[in-house]
Amino acid sequence: MDYHEGLTLFTEVLGLVKQDITGTQQAIVCSPFIHLYSLTELAKNQSNVSVGAQNAHQAESGAYTGETSAKMIASVGAAYVILGHSERRQYFGETNELLAKKTDTVLKNSLTPIFCIGETLQERESGIHFDVIKQQLVEGVFHLEAAEFSKLVIAYEPVWAIGTGVTASAEQAQEIHAFIRKEIAAKYSQAVADGITILYGGSCNPKNAPELFAKEDIDGGLIGGASLKARDFVDILKVFN
Repeated sequence: MDYHEGLTLFTEVLGLVKQDITGTQQAIVCSPFIHLYSLTELAKNQSNVSVGAQNAHQAESGAYTGETSAKMIASVGAAYVILGHSERRQYFGETNELLAKKTDTVLKNSLTPIFCIGETLQERESGIHFDVIKQQLVEGVFHLEAAEFSKLVIAYEPVWAIGTGVTASAEQAQEIHAFIRKEIAAKYSQAVADGITILYGGSCNPKNAPELFAKEDIDGGLIGGASLKARDFVDILKVFN
């Protein structure tokens, strides 16, 4: 969306959240960089809507023309940054090692990383999806001390279910979420694992959200296509009312 389209959508979301959300659930809207300042200004008086960016550069500062630093993102009032989205990994060659650096920089600037992990269709069909996800955790974020790790949000996105209309079944999603939490418990502690928010991303919509979010280890959603329609996005959020 362009600047004006983005502001219109966000204003609609704010209005519907205020009207329809009765619980303490948090909506986090991660926008393109051009929208960030305006969105944080619009959201100032709405306690359950936060704003984040979709990426950040790994360097604290420097001559990286065209890139946006975590410090820049924090300076406009944003609170979150999506890191390692499957599209960043696929199209921009982002590796686990690079994402480890990005995670460090984002945390250093008092922002919350939403760290994305997930397997491709080929990896799932080959039966190595658990190995892939463990490697993404180990190489991307398991270098952190427990106190720093506890500040993260983890998002599981089966790459084969993003924008395809194919959704992982609630059972498939729960199986992976439980595996992620088990790996976190083994690395840190059960208390750390229980305290981490793990989101599901992959063709989540108002119809399948209730079944997905009813699962024990699925704490919320990383919403893609459905977030471009304010009504659909807030209807997903209403599942938690």
